[in-house]
Amino acid sequence: EAAAGLGEGLQDPSTAPLPQASPLARSFQLDYEEDCFRKDGAPFRYISGSIHYTRVPRPAWRDRLLKMYMSGLSTVQVYVPWNYHEPLPGVYDFAGDRDVEAFLDLTAELGLLVILRPGPYICAEWEMGGLPAWLLWKPDIVLRSSDPGYLAAVDSWLHVLLPKIKPRLYQHGGNIISVQVENEYGSYYACDYEYLRHLLGSFRALLGSEVLLFTTDGTRAEELRCGTLQGLYATVDFGPGSNVTEAFGAQRQVEPKGPLVNSEYYTGWLDYWGEAHASTSSVQVARGLEDMLQLGANVNMQVSPFLQLPSLPRPGADFKDQYKPVTTSYDYDAPLSEAGDPTEKLFAIRTVISKFQPLPVGPMPPATPKYAYGSVALRKVSACPEVCAAPAWHCPAAPRLSLSLQYANLLDVLDVLCPSGPIQSRFPLTFEAIKQAHGFVVYHTQLPRDVLDPATLGAPPHSICDRGYVMLQQEYQGTLERDGQTTLRVTGRAGDTLDVLLENMGRISFGANVGDFKGLLGNLSLDSSPLSNWLIYPLAIDTAIQQGWPHTALLKSSSGGRAGPAFYTGTFETPGIAWDTFVKFPGWSKVRWCIARKGGEGGAAQLSPISIFQGQLWINGFNLGRYWPCRGPQQTLFVPGSVLHVGRPNNITVLELEGAPPAPFLLFLDRPLFNKTLSRSTAATE
Repeated sequence: EAAAGLGEGLQDPSTAPLPQASPLARSFQLDYEEDCFRKDGAPFRYISGSIHYTRVPRPAWRDRLLKMYMSGLSTVQVYVPWNYHEPLPGVYDFAGDRDVEAFLDLTAELGLLVILRPGPYICAEWEMGGLPAWLLWKPDIVLRSSDPGYLAAVDSWLHVLLPKIKPRLYQHGGNIISVQVENEYGSYYACDYEYLRHLLGSFRALLGSEVLLFTTDGTRAEELRCGTLQGLYATVDFGPGSNVTEAFGAQRQVEPKGPLVNSEYYTGWLDYWGEAHASTSSVQVARGLEDMLQLGANVNMQVSPFLQLPSLPRPGADFKDQYKPVTTSYDYDAPLSEAGDPTEKLFAIRTVISKFQPLPVGPMPPATPKYAYGSVALRKVSACPEVCAAPAWHCPAAPRLSLSLQYANLLDVLDVLCPSGPIQSRFPLTFEAIKQAHGFVVYHTQLPRDVLDPATLGAPPHSICDRGYVMLQQEYQGTLERDGQTTLRVTGRAGDTLDVLLENMGRISFGANVGDFKGLLGNLSLDSSPLSNWLIYPLAIDTAIQQGWPHTALLKSSSGGRAGPAFYTGTFETPGIAWDTFVKFPGWSKVRWCIARKGGEGGAAQLSPISIFQGQLWINGFNLGRYWPCRGPQQTLFVPGSVLHVGRPNNITVLELEGAPPAPFLLFLDRPLFNKTLSRSTAATE
């Protein structure tokens, strides 16, 4: 009754060109008379959960999907990130972990229906909301609009992706019951109906007239005004704590009849570096779910956030008055954890579902086994003895530690990391201008004059995107940061080398700023005098490490001290098993407090924390992501057992960006540590 009452007095949209109920043998359609979906002619209500195949190692796909099925879910919702599959224009990758067809076939094998969200924009806290960074090679492009250059790229992608999807539609014998067009477009500034009409035409041309196409938006009137279009069924999203009747009332303003649908019921929320770990009450989540199901609504839950697979692209970011990069882990108090473990929240959801439909027969699959491999010491070692041509840990005379360490300053190995050599430019160029999508770029120049008294090395506002690690004569000076410290005091001689390692910490994935250019967006200056004559090195660190570097190379003794960007490598062996584990960086969370000024010398002074240790970790060439224990809240990185070796050494590579502790080591645990955020009290304690 409540669901029906939400639509009283509003116009019936049954004349809209959407699929209607019919007696076809195999169909999934809308029924505007009974306010429901009809599957094969019978009333149908789905209870669904989101899973990102892009964030789950392929060997774990079956385990995660089976746990979702045993939770009582009939359906899973699946994002397809464009940039995951087309890293360069016209270059497509659907192999291995990116084999979306194999993933969809597995969902069908396990008896799950699918709601597909192919974008082209998806958000999903994913780099640039799934849009490829190469779109920004055209600096004036207007993303998510009817800009001809953008539409041409979209059409090219859809002509590759959607033919893979069409045979898997429910009407064609598959398990995909509906397909979302764009995502939360009403939250974007453009409000371009021509763009939505173009997408509708493309999806219909490539998928046919029978498939159910829909949109998803927030519940505010302006969001639904700009995000909906005749011919696309309008759904909403909201989380626990919302007034369910009011939220679905917003849907009824644009869809007076038809099924009630919450396409994103938030069972958790995202984490930002430097803020507290998100937590949502299981009781509140369960209560909100039950309220919706009592109304007869269809619900998709953000059930299964997992490992943020750090193979490119990387995690995204938000912009809420300032740039807010999200953490490596995508486990934001999820019902099914990053490691695939059922939680109290999952069982609370399962209990609610059992009140409305039968649960599958059988027990919930157990948590995946974990192993605390323990402490592995890292130590700095020099090059091999003259009599040994192998790295030190392979030398018979070398001590047999559980893990040994070799060390190289990043600036010493630019020939390895940038084999094509530097790009010369009078002024700095952005990542996009040099066609570098992700990772790191080194900007190299020389001081034009003697600087005997401290001078201000600074950048224009908002031009450091996103963190810059500054070295003078290869000595680490400090860090420049987007929306943070933008100046350093330096001294030196004319001709001294100045290097700035720029890190992309993730392009903004939501809102008006998804066109998020990276690198030095403006020139650095010395006491307001612009620097020039730059050598720009686009680094291919992931590629080098995946090809075996530096474990296959004999490194020379490092120049300089410990501070600044450097690589540490080592090996360890598992005791005959390769189980999931979590790696912690004990002692890598030192901070110092300093007076920093925003906006240069005239900016407001404030006491700011400066982290000493942060960087990235690879095991066996697999990038496990960013560690930043000082900034928090994430303290551990998840290591899937599928990336570990049994019976041979596991290669560890660490890129520490600011300086390792005096006696660095790693600690492998059997559980994650999430909720620890930098504060003055924790800084004092450490």
